Formats: sequence, C-alpha cells, structure tokens
Amino acid sequence: MELVQIQTARKAPAPKPEWLKARAPGGENYHDLKRLARSLNLHTVCESAHCPNIGECWQQKTATFMMLGNLCTRRCGFCAVPKGKPEPIDFDEPRRVAEAVSLLGLQHAVITSVNRDDDLVGGARAFAMVIEEIRQQAPGCRVEVLIPDFQGNPEAIQVVVEARPEVLNHNTESVPRLYRVVRSGARYERTLRLLEYAKELNPAGITKSGVMVGLGEETSELLEVFRDLAAVQCDILTIGQYLRPSRDHLPMARIYAPSEFAELKAEALKMGFRHVESGPLVRSSYHAHEQAASTGLRVLG
Repeated sequence: MELVQIQTARKAPAPKPEWLKARAPGGENYHDLKRLARSLNLHTVCESAHCPNIGECWQQKTATFMMLGNLCTRRCGFCAVPKGKPEPIDFDEPRRVAEAVSLLGLQHAVITSVNRDDDLVGGARAFAMVIEEIRQQAPGCRVEVLIPDFQGNPEAIQVVVEARPEVLNHNTESVPRLYRVVRSGARYERTLRLLEYAKELNPAGITKSGVMVGLGEETSELLEVFRDLAAVQCDILTIGQYLRPSRDHLPMARIYAPSEFAELKAEALKMGFRHVESGPLVRSSYHAHEQAASTGLRVLG
C-alpha cells in the first residue's frame, strides 16, 4: 500500500492592526541620509534594529546614530542588532558622527551604541568624545545619548555624565521577571542604579528610560517599573509595542490597543514624570526632540 504524506498548511500570520502599520521608507531626505551614512562609514540604529519609524524619521532628517561598531557583545532576545566579537573601538567615529549631524543641520542629535563589554571605559570615552565633537561642529544642537549599562561601572558612567549631554537615556526595556530572557547580561537593579547615579552626578540633567510591552508582562508589573523609575527621578518615559524582528527573536505575547497605551501614559504621568511618550510605534528616539523640549530644554546657542 502506498503511503500518502499529508502536509499541514502553515498557519498564515494574523494581519497587523492598522495602528501598527508604518509607511514604507522613501523620499529625497531618506535617500540623502542613507548616502551620507554610507559615505562617512556610520551605522544607524534605525537600520540595524529594523525600526518601523525609519521612513518618517529619515524623511524629517532625524536619525539615531549607532557608535562602537555594528556588532553587539550581548544577545538580548528582542534586539535585531547583529551579535558577535567586535572590532577595536574606532575613536575617529565620534568626529564623523558630528560631521553628519552638522551636515544634516540637526537641532537635536540622538547617539546610541552597541554594548561593548570588552571595553567599558573606552566605550564611555567615545560617547564623551562625540558630545564634545558635536558641540564644536554643530553648536546649538542638543545631544541625547542612549547608553548601555557599562556593567554598572561607575567610572564609565561618570565619563559620560561629566560630558554633560542634554539628555541621558538608558532603557529599562522590560519588567524584572522577564529580564533573564529579554535582556541578556543586564540586571534590573543595575539599570535603576545607573539612572540614579546620573542624577547624583548631575542633578540638573535630564534622564530618560523606555519600556516595551507585549512580551508577557502584567500591567501591575509595568506600573511597578514606572514607580521605580519615578523614584530615581527619571524625567522622560517612553512606552512602545514590542515587534518581533524575526523568528529567531522572542515571540510577541500580545498586541496592546491604542487605548491601553493612553491608560499607561495617564498612570505614569500621575507618578511625576515630566514627559511620557506612549504608543504602539513609540521607540526611544521617536519624537526625541519634542520630548526634550517638553521638559523645558531649548536648542543651545
């Protein structure tokens, strides 16, 4: 008797709701910025992390530059940035980033990096250098840095804070219960301590943090994270939907509705944050210039 092999049809993924759909990238500014990044041998987190807002932001000449190479020393379950053993730190990169900021005529520059657990203080020095370079090449531009945790190294954190960025951002990403799978190598208490230490070193500085939702957290856990961030005087909070970059990354547990983001924002504002950006497509640097302005920061110069 001949055996008949039955192949089960793969279940088609459910279509994204309208509020999670972003416009495809394009336009003159988008292509100009892409060419500029390539000509200066620069990376953007917009591309490396598959950000859904790349079309909107790049068309408005807003980009988040990613320093210290394009290979991360950690393997976080949510992140699309490539992992591996990085090359030695390129200390000319800060100058090239500042050149791009100047050529773009930015009023608010956002600079981030991969994790460089192989050289914590060197990575911090690169952040301090890019802040100084932007001040020289693009006077009047505010600088926001989205930094890794530097494994809690006080010297590295101090190097960045003493360079006086207008906004110092370090993302919390998720709730403590999920840290082991979401943020490989990170510690929740370390994140809180970094933000607290930054305020101790520069009480007038603006601190910022962000969380993703849809990874399996409970609302009560999110609110507890908000309280912890408020307790260390974090000024700006961003809340956005986790979107799975590929099948190799953590699955989405659920999709939050816009009304739920509005409710989370309302609860967070009650806790004393100076600004809360909450929505399905919100990312750390999304509308970063408006977030900073809402705290009273103005363009320098």
